[in-house]
Amino acid sequence: MATRKWGLRATALGLALGLTACGGGGTDEPDAGNGTGGGEGPSFVYITNTPIGINQFLELGKIGIDAAAEEYDGTAKTYESTDDQSRRSNLEAAIAEQPDVIVLITFDFEDLAKEYAEQNPEQKFLLIDACPADAPENLHCAVFREQEASYLVGLEAGMLSETGKVGSVMAVDIPFLHRYTDSFALGAQSVDPSITDSQLAIGGSNPFADPARAKEQALAMAATGVDHVFAVGAGSNGGIFEAAAEQDFYAYGVDVNQCPMAPGHGVDNTMKAVDVLVVSGIGDILDGTAEPVRSYGLAEGGMDLTSLMEGADESECIVMDHPEVLAAVEEAKQGIIDGTIEVPDPAAP
Repeated sequence: MATRKWGLRATALGLALGLTACGGGGTDEPDAGNGTGGGEGPSFVYITNTPIGINQFLELGKIGIDAAAEEYDGTAKTYESTDDQSRRSNLEAAIAEQPDVIVLITFDFEDLAKEYAEQNPEQKFLLIDACPADAPENLHCAVFREQEASYLVGLEAGMLSETGKVGSVMAVDIPFLHRYTDSFALGAQSVDPSITDSQLAIGGSNPFADPARAKEQALAMAATGVDHVFAVGAGSNGGIFEAAAEQDFYAYGVDVNQCPMAPGHGVDNTMKAVDVLVVSGIGDILDGTAEPVRSYGLAEGGMDLTSLMEGADESECIVMDHPEVLAAVEEAKQGIIDGTIEVPDPAAP
């Protein structure tokens, strides 16, 4: 079957900008009928680490798998997991169906992806947003340089902060999420080294989908004088934006345009083209050109800011009212791409 490659940068503009997907309920039962597409071409299965629910990042993966079914005239199913046991059950059910590609997402699948790929060498896997060491040949990975875009929104915060205090509320305190939080602080301090940074973790039993707990942390941070907060909580981010509107501080989102969550208080967002990479990654696997690991940042169009993408004028992000900030961000983005500005990876070994 002939495959058609999508141009990553161009397609990302069309698919990713402005998405405020709210995610369906879903289930971790593999036979729940969560399928799309009716073509006679290849079949794909997408397995999430937790229920999609309000997690817009996981929703982007579902958008991608459904788009792949349409692009390649095939079929797609989505299995939503709840815990490690259901992740294993969903993996086993998917492998039994022998689809052309199984797509997994987030670091929760890092060890499981390697384990099941080694046990099933004929099955092709695509892991989004993580990659285990020494992955077998049938496991391909697409990872992101989140630190690059996070530095840019930090630059915005540094230029716009009136208190000289910025901070991040992250789901859990792990090295992966420090690509966001530490790089945000680094960008702000590139404007003024005296700017202080605070970081709090949401924690609890469901840190990526607990807006109430995230709101509490954001309010606590704002009470210390922090006036620009980076929301790194996936499905929890709604609580942080709600706090921003209530206490009159400013928030930055991730993955999709979250500025409309708090009109007048959403500054910008780091955008991650998960949906586009699912389609292009599947295409590479189907035509035999997939690399073991591909890294996507600003240069490749895998990461960007809402404010720098097509349609930004309708985004409701308040950075659009600050042309001097946008000019500085454009310059810094080019500096990162050409290597004159180096943003270290806080999660590097």
